[in-house]
Amino acid sequence: MSGTNPARSEVGTGSEGKGVAGSRPTPRVFLERLGETYDATVLAGLEWAGFFETVKPGSTVFLKPNLTFPTYHPGVMTSFECLTAVTELLVARGYQVIIGEADSGGYNRFSIDEVFRKIGIQELAERTGARMVNISFTEPEIIRIKKGFRRLSVPLPKLILHEIDAFITLPVPKIHMNTLISMSIKNQWGCIQEPSERLKLHPYFAEVIFEVCRRLPKAFSIIDGRYGLNGSGPMRGNPVRLDWLLVSNDLVAADRACCRLMQVEEERVGHLRYFRSQAWWSEYDAIEFNQPLEPFVKEKFYLRRAWTDLPGLACFNSAFLAWLGYRSPLASLLHWLLYLFREPFYDYEGEKKRVRDK
Repeated sequence: MSGTNPARSEVGTGSEGKGVAGSRPTPRVFLERLGETYDATVLAGLEWAGFFETVKPGSTVFLKPNLTFPTYHPGVMTSFECLTAVTELLVARGYQVIIGEADSGGYNRFSIDEVFRKIGIQELAERTGARMVNISFTEPEIIRIKKGFRRLSVPLPKLILHEIDAFITLPVPKIHMNTLISMSIKNQWGCIQEPSERLKLHPYFAEVIFEVCRRLPKAFSIIDGRYGLNGSGPMRGNPVRLDWLLVSNDLVAADRACCRLMQVEEERVGHLRYFRSQAWWSEYDAIEFNQPLEPFVKEKFYLRRAWTDLPGLACFNSAFLAWLGYRSPLASLLHWLLYLFREPFYDYEGEKKRVRDK
């Protein structure tokens, strides 16, 4: 279903406690082949998903691409062409557009401002009049989440919670070494402003990402399927040329459809099981598709971890190991030992020098 914010009675994805309250629109999923450009397909997809009926011109729309690497890599990041098509379309139709992302890199943080500049987003914003925001440096609001006997504090931008009318997530379809898949739901992990906080919250991923997503106002998904990433995501792996675009008014329906396109069993995805337990779910036959998915199914996606991925997986699933691996006095030594065997994803030291001082 599309997002329900308990603080915003007109829209929403959830309510306090278990379950997702209130009426919700029928989940709709649009899937189409991509030609040389995105423009016509983006327009058709947003029309099918009901975006223009739901979000009126003049509204403020936040675009959240997936920018998890210092420079563009196909299958790893949202393409500049996709982001450009969405931005230009919305601006031309009278929407106030914000393109936003937080600093990324986890333990080896890098500045998203540098990414904005390198891949052309800064120029895109200047040319179209869109607003570009590094949400790591916007005012936070602390969301409290109860997990067993623990009470978690999650910093989210007030900008997203209170100052926008609609939210469009723009992920890519990829395998993830810790969550199995990374798509419409997982992309909001980057809305948590501090990379160090994300590491600390990893053992509670399903509960936290549910609370983040259900607070989004009028949430839509545009999955950029020009390329997917197979084997060992989210930053390494094998790019796969897919050439399709998926658009939906429902983050969960979008990811379930994408699982079928990638031939990944949704039952294996822990956070999808959690969303179902919280009643953000529909019978699959109740999802409206513009056309069958089967002609778009290509190669089977799979997860293949190297042994050097296992320490990160252990930290992802254990609060104690997350503290030991990322925040304890031994963290630097443990990472140094790991990088004796695993090539770094990128030039950590070079990127660290570009990160703003807090």
